[in-house]
Amino acid sequence: MTPEVAVALRVDDTQSVSGLWLAPPDARAAFVFAHGAGAGMAHPFMAAFAHGMAARGIASLSYQFPYVERGEKRVDPPALAHATVRSAVDTAAQLAPGLPLLAGGKSFGARMSSQAQAAAPLPGVRGLVFVGFPLHPAKQPSSQRAEHLDAVCVPMLFLQGTRDELADFGLVTALLERLGERAALVVQEDADHAFHVRARSGRNDAQVRQEMLEATSAWVTGVIG
Repeated sequence: MTPEVAVALRVDDTQSVSGLWLAPPDARAAFVFAHGAGAGMAHPFMAAFAHGMAARGIASLSYQFPYVERGEKRVDPPALAHATVRSAVDTAAQLAPGLPLLAGGKSFGARMSSQAQAAAPLPGVRGLVFVGFPLHPAKQPSSQRAEHLDAVCVPMLFLQGTRDELADFGLVTALLERLGERAALVVQEDADHAFHVRARSGRNDAQVRQEMLEATSAWVTGVIG
């Protein structure tokens, strides 16, 4: 298994956050991987996804948002979260000069990465990977949280479950139609926001994750050429 290397990311003059760099020797791209709102970079799903990417030749830089680094539960304001994303992208570029960069993350991390990209393109980032994009709060279906995606010009990959309580699947398909050729969708039948599937689906969570990783690897190949 590829070893993780602890790194520090300078967000601004007063704040730094922790990161984990995972780079296989044959890396062909690097993924700047932000965590979800309720768990940090060491969450088992994050770790499994990062190691799965490494097994497919894709390095990753997982990192904390400042509120997690401080041990708090309330997420950072967007400006600080966006600054953290930019710091992580800069750090990945320094760790892997010459490698094509991708950015994105799980849920909250996906949304903050895409907002940062929409506000001003992230240097060197060739595409965005959304592992469960959170369209709306639970039981409040809306596409308002995705309006900024119209300003994103790089390719986007959406990995979405059909039972995701934060992304009504009808709204997901309508969003992908609106975004057109910039966006690709990988559907996980019966998966919820954590990509958990019920036993009656005929699959287990590990199989779902493997399918997601294979699809992501193939999409990365297409994006980076």
